[in-house]
Amino acid sequence: MTAHEPRYVLTVDGPEQPGILHAITGFLVDNRADIREIKQFDDPLSGKYDARIDFAVPADADPGMDGLQSQVDALCEKWKLHAQLRPADQKQRVLVMVSKFAHCLNDLLFRERMGDLPIEIVAVVSNHPDHRGLVEWHDIPFFHVPVTPDTKPAAEAELLRLVDEYDADLVVLARYMQILSDELARALEGRAINIHHSFLPSFKGAKPYHQAYERGVKTVGATAHYVTSDLDEGPIISQQVQEVDHAFTPADLIAAGRDTECKALSNAVKWHCEGRVVVHGRRTVVLR
Repeated sequence: MTAHEPRYVLTVDGPEQPGILHAITGFLVDNRADIREIKQFDDPLSGKYDARIDFAVPADADPGMDGLQSQVDALCEKWKLHAQLRPADQKQRVLVMVSKFAHCLNDLLFRERMGDLPIEIVAVVSNHPDHRGLVEWHDIPFFHVPVTPDTKPAAEAELLRLVDEYDADLVVLARYMQILSDELARALEGRAINIHHSFLPSFKGAKPYHQAYERGVKTVGATAHYVTSDLDEGPIISQQVQEVDHAFTPADLIAAGRDTECKALSNAVKWHCEGRVVVHGRRTVVLR
């Protein structure tokens, strides 16, 4: 994208119906748009239609966000659609939550710094002080918010305050080892992503990789999903799997698991922030 060619991303979700793609492309033609990428999915089982269009508009024809948004609103009203329009270069503001395991946090910090993710990490919140040095080295504010059974309501209120203060678009639980209350999960619905190892629900509790070793697992993996009040059962965005064998020690399994957790989480964050994820009840459509 150049200053002379503004670029936008439009994601739409609605009932499948004849003429809907024609209507969307008609809107683009009316604005002399050049489609750079289009992904669509017509689900015959649910009757849903989803599309993501990355398009550029000539500078001399660009009506700006407000002008395009008013046209999108009219399109949505006529065709009963839900839509999200944003500039293609707009970074999403992300607040990261972490406990003692730093691998996912470190991976997100590195990928943001390298420009691999369309995000700006605006703050990091932890129930432990361990990673203050790492986070502040990246010039990002770090907040230690301890959590005990007695202080949990106050800690969650402080989290929501920070989400508002930093105007966070997305909250990422990068191995944050606290169960969110139903009230907090509802407050963050659709804008919070969690990561967990894919042994759940097979190996719960302490040392899941040691339990997996005892059972002789042949794969390890991780699942990134939206946070809901149902623990670790939100709509799945991304999954990663790695084959292992009898030669893997518990330490090897843990290392392999860390790799899959980092990749699954970074993919989920990337796809969400690029407007590629559409939620249909308990499942997602990822337009990639």
